[in-house]
Amino acid sequence: MSEMEAKAITGRERLAVLKRGRRALPSILAADFARLGDEVRPLVLAGVEVLHVDVMDGHFVPNISLGPPIVRSLRAVTDAFLDTHLMISEPLRYFESFVKAGSDLLTLHAETGVSPVDARAEADRLGIGLGVAIKPKTDVDEVVEAWAEYSDLILIMSVEPGFGGQSYIPEAEARLARTRDLCRARGVDPILEVDGGIDSETVSSAVEGGAEWLVAGSAIFRQDDPLAAWLYLESGPVAP
Repeated sequence: MSEMEAKAITGRERLAVLKRGRRALPSILAADFARLGDEVRPLVLAGVEVLHVDVMDGHFVPNISLGPPIVRSLRAVTDAFLDTHLMISEPLRYFESFVKAGSDLLTLHAETGVSPVDARAEADRLGIGLGVAIKPKTDVDEVVEAWAEYSDLILIMSVEPGFGGQSYIPEAEARLARTRDLCRARGVDPILEVDGGIDSETVSSAVEGGAEWLVAGSAIFRQDDPLAAWLYLESGPVAP
């Protein structure tokens, strides 16, 4: 896909043609930014269709990561779908900047207090997918009730957001399953994503809970063989 073709197709349209089901999303937060193109190209050539981008503002979470310029640089080296997780205090203020940089789907946190109606309206105006993220201590029932009908994706955090390399919180499996069941009861079917501590040992728990999109950073980019690590998370065995 050429750069011109990528711009002509909206993020929402690209999302609509992505096959549903299990997939591992390499999180570029764990990549070497000085070699970003070299880090992601082999994965995309091997079959990675979705890359995950973590954005932190140092206010909503106690860390600062990256902004639209890095997304723009990433878009320049790949036509992969860019799933962008905004861990920031005023997400709607920055939606357009990230879309112009190349993001296809933007996920904001329910804890920011943004109206789901307003978020959906802005996402529709910009032609992108919309996700909502839920911290480990936030009640999933309340968030699903408010957001399910407006969201293309629901992200269950399996660590406290803010830093990469944390350990998976086992309770995430039950929270994933609860979110899945609540959505089914409401007649909606958003993509269920999990982020935090996903590796070869925890991936089974997340998949059993119902996660489709499995975000992994260190478990891919910081392995001796990132491609093999990604492939295992993408399609490896799940414990019975």
